[in-house]
Amino acid sequence: MSTNFELNTKPRDVFGTKASRRLRRLDQVPAMIYGADQNNEAVLLDHNEIMRNLEVEAFHSAIISLNTESGSQQVILREVQRHRVQPRLVHIDFQRIKATEKLHMKIPLHFEGADEAPGVKVEEGIFSPLMTELDITCLPKDLPEYIKVDVSELGINDVIHLSSVELPEGVELTVLLHEGEDPTVVTVMPPREIEEEVLEVEAGVEGEEGEEGEEGEAAVPATDESAGDADSSKE
Repeated sequence: MSTNFELNTKPRDVFGTKASRRLRRLDQVPAMIYGADQNNEAVLLDHNEIMRNLEVEAFHSAIISLNTESGSQQVILREVQRHRVQPRLVHIDFQRIKATEKLHMKIPLHFEGADEAPGVKVEEGIFSPLMTELDITCLPKDLPEYIKVDVSELGINDVIHLSSVELPEGVELTVLLHEGEDPTVVTVMPPREIEEEVLEVEAGVEGEEGEEGEEGEAAVPATDESAGDADSSKE
């Protein structure tokens, strides 16, 4: 199971747009708890406390203990609404969990060994993850904090497909792969520096050819007609 987090809440007894604005000015964030065949419960969170937790990656895929007036409740984070301009939270939704019901979650991918991959370390390729998270289902007890992907053996243009990602026990992908489908999760691209050097060399060669052409034109001997014009000018 992913790391547990604990948050304190206060009951919310005032509602409406104006009331919500007053609460936010007091650093209180309105939140809603729902699910598990229970009534929805409106609570308030301390703005600074929840902001600190949101900066932790594991918090977004963790089982969270909410200390409420009715007791401790096990939840997962479902939605975070932020202010469009200010670095402030507007509203948060939590979903209660049941030990016997599977969760549908997005879990981050952790790529391990990228610095040791031959394509990066030796061939100076560019490590390029095409996915950063996976959509999975599992029971709460099997919920992982992240999914590990070993990339230490990747060379230039090597790839790891979705079918090759090892999922923790009890964890399943929600996406169904059709026959012939196997999306790329990560690859190592050829180094851009080499491509840029080739372009610079090609541009330099073209420039030298242009300079030689100008010098060649300057070195062309005068024709009889031009020589005649020169003689006339002397007269």
